[in-house]
Amino acid sequence: MYKKPFIIAEAGCNHMGRMEIAKDLIETAAHFCKADSIKFQKRCPKELLTLEQYNAPHPNPANSYGATYGEHREFLEFDVKQHAQLKKWCEDAGIIYSTSVWDLTSAKEISCLHPKFIKIPSACNTHYEMLQWLCDNYEGEIQLSFGMTTKDEEEKIVQLFEKNGRAKDLVLYNCISGYPVPSKDVCLLEIIGMRERYEGRVKAIGFSGHHLGIAVDVAAYTLGAEYIERHYTLDRTWKGTDHAASLEPDGIRKLVRNLEAVYESLTYKKEEILPIEQIQRDKLKYREN
Repeated sequence: MYKKPFIIAEAGCNHMGRMEIAKDLIETAAHFCKADSIKFQKRCPKELLTLEQYNAPHPNPANSYGATYGEHREFLEFDVKQHAQLKKWCEDAGIIYSTSVWDLTSAKEISCLHPKFIKIPSACNTHYEMLQWLCDNYEGEIQLSFGMTTKDEEEKIVQLFEKNGRAKDLVLYNCISGYPVPSKDVCLLEIIGMRERYEGRVKAIGFSGHHLGIAVDVAAYTLGAEYIERHYTLDRTWKGTDHAASLEPDGIRKLVRNLEAVYESLTYKKEEILPIEQIQRDKLKYREN
């Protein structure tokens, strides 16, 4: 029996450092797209980056909001009070707030807001100190992506949660870390492998896609991904590296609509001839004389 898909609009830093855009992202995701959740990101750039990385130029200067990569990252950050405001706006709009945390300081700050779930991005899923702290101190659901991660690393991560009695709070995402990812590299059948290894050990399996279009997400759901996460922006032409690999509001809206239609369709017939068929059977079915 398939569970209803849980759909997350990953706003990330597509707010471009502006709270008014973040509020618009929230309102649009809730009322127009009808997503279940919207997710932002939280970093402490000076903790996350080495001094060399912090002071280096942005690899794509046209998308930079600062003279260095560190300044760029600082410009896009909201502080914990601003995240509290984002959470309040989400509650008012009737959508679940969440955030990806990229370092221990951010994990501690966001956990104080008691969101329903916190996300661990692929880049940080081997930050075992942070994972351990969350197991010990954060009571909610923990979602974690497996992009650019070996099978041995995956197993070590799951075992950490099992040892701490938190595996049933863990949602694992199939993910390919590219922006955007061509169809040939999406590797959807990895969802089957993840289910074989981890279904029953963790809460659920999900799919975090960076591909183009929305057809692949429906296939991911039918393969067993209960959670579907897609990057989301108000305008794919805006300045920044994530916008081009994101869906605009109508894309998220159609994704929600299509996944809900597939969810309703994935059933067996309750009887040999359904009532909707009986009408046509009475009119059209060949009868022997």
